[in-house]
Amino acid sequence: MTKEQFSELVSQYERLVYTVCFQLVRDASAAEDLTQETFLAAWLHRDAVPRGYERQWLGRIAANKAKDHLQSAWSRHSVLPGDEAMPPGLAPPAEEVALQKTGAASIAAEIEALKEPYRPVCRLCLLEEKSPEEAALALGRPVKTVHTQLSRGKRLLRERLERSGGYGTVPR
Repeated sequence: MTKEQFSELVSQYERLVYTVCFQLVRDASAAEDLTQETFLAAWLHRDAVPRGYERQWLGRIAANKAKDHLQSAWSRHSVLPGDEAMPPGLAPPAEEVALQKTGAASIAAEIEALKEPYRPVCRLCLLEEKSPEEAALALGRPVKTVHTQLSRGKRLLRERLERSGGYGTVPR
């Protein structure tokens, strides 16, 4: 299929593709984006167009793109009550909100109170969510040593939190 033939195909079926997408996603801007994605996919696979069935072929691509969009994590994103009233620049960072709500601030304080060599390992792996391999690289320690120190640090942390009636649980 040549560029001119494909351009004719786009001109002929762009409204149909948009309509299919809009009927499924019920969002004009998403339908426009999905229309573009549909024609991009059609262009990439233009040699597979069954002659005489271009309309059905494009309709199926559009429907599949719309269904993929609806199943994506982005489209399932929901706004929590109160989020819509908070201007983005004034909203506190999500990490701070989570720390305040779960009592993780006290867990962070307990991690900071751990003795060497457990404190830096637990800080990196539990607070900064680094992998043991990344922590080993950052601390200049063998990975096996970091795994051992992390395991022992978690056990110490768990014991301290249980004694103090602390919040939540420490991952095993």
